[in-house]
Amino acid sequence: MSAPRNVVYQRMGASAGLVAPIFGFICILSAIASYPSFSWTDNALSDLGVVSGITGPLFNFGLVASGFLALNFATFGLLTYFGKSWVGRIGSAVFAASTVALIAIGVFNESFSPTHYVVSVAFFMLAPISLFILTCAFWLSHQRGMAVFTVSVAFVAALPWLLLFAFNYVPNVAIPESVSGIAVSAWAVVLSKKMLKP
Repeated sequence: MSAPRNVVYQRMGASAGLVAPIFGFICILSAIASYPSFSWTDNALSDLGVVSGITGPLFNFGLVASGFLALNFATFGLLTYFGKSWVGRIGSAVFAASTVALIAIGVFNESFSPTHYVVSVAFFMLAPISLFILTCAFWLSHQRGMAVFTVSVAFVAALPWLLLFAFNYVPNVAIPESVSGIAVSAWAVVLSKKMLKP
């Protein structure tokens, strides 16, 4: 007997949620390795997207592909997982919007100004906002452990940017981009594993 459609969708989304961060960071780290001039303090990660040779295409493809996978995680995984919870649906929709912004960062690299700046800001704002909303959804569904974990990740994702604006602790944004991206990715992996449990 085949599994119910919602179970299949949730598993599809969860699988995409596991693969997206791994694939994305493999491409980003490979792009960094291919460009020895890259500086964690003096560059933005997006600077890699306009480097000639393999670096630019590798970086941009990694963002687009991982963004599409993350969008599947949001639309198939999160929406199915939260069911009829309207708070969960809103949080899932905002997270989906952040993944569309991630795709757009790869499509509209730094050569496309000011579009690139707009979609970059959108991604790094929408991702933590979605987690704050999903924290409420977890809490309302009595998943207190996931609520605490999710709000913690949301703060970790937002804090590097708040500190940057307050203290300007690095000349450029590669470090806050990386910390924020790793935090959201860790959350997606943890929740994806939870979704895949029978």
